Parts: sequence; structure tokens; C-alpha cells
Amino acid sequence: MTTTIADRPAAVGGDQSLLLLLLKLRTFIALIAVFVFFSIAAPNFLSAENFVIMSKHVALNAFLAIGMTFVIITGGIDLSVGSIVGLCGMVAGWLILYGIDLNLIGVPYTIYFNTVEIVALTLLVGIAVGAVNGVLITRLSVAPFIATLGTLYVARGLALLSSDGATFPNLVGSEEFGSTGFAALGAGTFLGIPFMIWTLIAVSGGAAYLAARTPLGRHIYAVGGNERGAALSGVKVDRVKMFVYMFSGCCAAIVGLIISSQLVASHPATGETFELNAIAAAVLGGTSMSGGRGRILGTIVGAFVIGILSDGLVMMGVSAFWQTVIKGLVIIAAVVVDQAQQRLQARIALQQQAALA
Repeated sequence: MTTTIADRPAAVGGDQSLLLLLLKLRTFIALIAVFVFFSIAAPNFLSAENFVIMSKHVALNAFLAIGMTFVIITGGIDLSVGSIVGLCGMVAGWLILYGIDLNLIGVPYTIYFNTVEIVALTLLVGIAVGAVNGVLITRLSVAPFIATLGTLYVARGLALLSSDGATFPNLVGSEEFGSTGFAALGAGTFLGIPFMIWTLIAVSGGAAYLAARTPLGRHIYAVGGNERGAALSGVKVDRVKMFVYMFSGCCAAIVGLIISSQLVASHPATGETFELNAIAAAVLGGTSMSGGRGRILGTIVGAFVIGILSDGLVMMGVSAFWQTVIKGLVIIAAVVVDQAQQRLQARIALQQQAALA
């Protein structure tokens, strides 16, 4: 059978459509690939104990990546999340051990808090740092990269100053003040499933619903797709940006609480380089660095890829230095593939327009 010239565009379009489908499914393909590879190459990778440990590592990265996804969709970036993790962990530790000393304002009294209040106050600190990022970006017109880079250093410095670089140990709490339940945040279970996993399910489900079913979600995508057009159509662009950075700060505070609870201690260096894993998970999950595109489900899958990659490399005995190199290459590869997908989509759209003309 011969192929006519008229048939060739359809054939080429079919090939391109298949390639586009593979690019869209790249995160799932990557997940299957790393899982199969480490199942063969890493000893005890398929053990139940390793899956439990790995799920906890994935959850921590997923929290940060969910917040990062919203930020990147708006065309921004948040480099401060790792430092917010460390700062919020130190805040929780300080509140448990020392409370709030009112002597600073001339009142000889110290306020101590129960576990719920400690969690709430720590979350507020994360949200407040996110709000600072939002104000710098929206009101003072500072580029997101520079604004969040600055708060990265400020938050890390405050964490170090809170204890002179030392650890807050033995965060077991006090029965008198009702703070003994803090350790359960990271170690407790419900129906055999860790509390942190239930929390991740709630946060990811809420984020997915917000992105897909609410006006705010549509506005987030609109700001990233065309900020000027969104503003002209009535979208409160500054409010949207404030929300995404505050939400990212809240997600980072959750991670700070969980890590401090797991260790029953807080260290100011906690969270270093966490922002790299969060960005990698979001980009691997299909979130476009140019804004306007991304899905929470894809980000969760991307977090699994990064988590399996990290744990698998550790089990294989790969040095921490090479792990950092590999993660950097993964981020670069994800961005390159994303750009290839955008170019292919644009090419297919032009071909379809030409066919209709």
C-alpha cells in the first residue's frame, strides 16, 4: 500500500500525539523506572520497613512540593521553605521548653501552651514568613527569586539566633500544660497509618480541590498564564500571590512541626536544601516553571520519584555529594522535558490550525 502526500500530515500528527502523551506521562514513567531499578539494585528495597520509612520521607517532601506547586503556577519561586522548616521547628521547641516570657514587656509572668496551641502558633509563624514574601513581591515589586532568597537567610539566621546554634532537646512536653502530645504528631498512628500520612491526605486533597474546583484555583492558573490579562479580567493578582506564598509557608511549618516531633528535638539547621527537593518534585510532576500549568496529583507522584530516588541512592551507598549532583541533574532534565512538551504542543496546535484553514 502506498501513502499519499495527503495522508502524511495525519501520520506525522499521530506520531507527535503519541510523543506528547509520553511526555505528559513522564512522571509515572519515571516512577516506574526508579522503582524497578532500585528493586533490583538496592538490597532490602522491597522490605516493609523500608516502605514505611520511605513513605514518611515522601510525605515531608510532598508537603513542601504542594505549596511550591501553587507558587510556581503563578510564575514565582519560593527558596525560603527549607529555612522556614528550621525556624518553625525552633519556634515549636522554644514554646514547649520556655513558653513566652512577658518579662520582656515588664510583666513578671511566663505563658506556656498546650499542644494544639503550639501547633497553631507555629503554623502562624510559617504563614507570617510567607506573608513577608508576598508583601516583598506584590507591594515592593521585588523579584520572587530575590525576595525568597533574602527570607531564606533571615529565617535561617533567626533559627540559629534562637538557640545560638544549639539544639532544643527533649521536647516531651509537660503534663501540667498539656503539651505532652507533641511527640505524637510525628510518631502517632491512626488505624495503623501515621498521623503525618493522614495530614498529607487532607492537605493534598484540599489543595487539589482548591486548584480544580474553586474560583481561587482558577485565578491562580490565570495569574501564571497571563498576569496582565488576569488583572484586566478582574482577578486580584496581589491577593492571589499573597495566598500562594502564605500557603507555602504554612506547608513548610507543617514539615517543621513533624520533624521536631519525630526527633523530639529541634535543630536550627533542619530543612537545609529541602527547597531543591520541593522544586524537583513539582517540576517532575508537570508544573511548568514558566507558570500557568501544574497539578497536585502530578506533584505527589513527583514527590514519590524524588523520595524513592533519594532513599534508593542511600541504600546503594551512594555518597551524599553525588546524591546532590543527581538531584540537580533531575531538575535540569525535568525542565528540559517540560520545554520540549510545550514546543510540541505549540507545533501540534499550529498544524491543527493549518489543517482547518
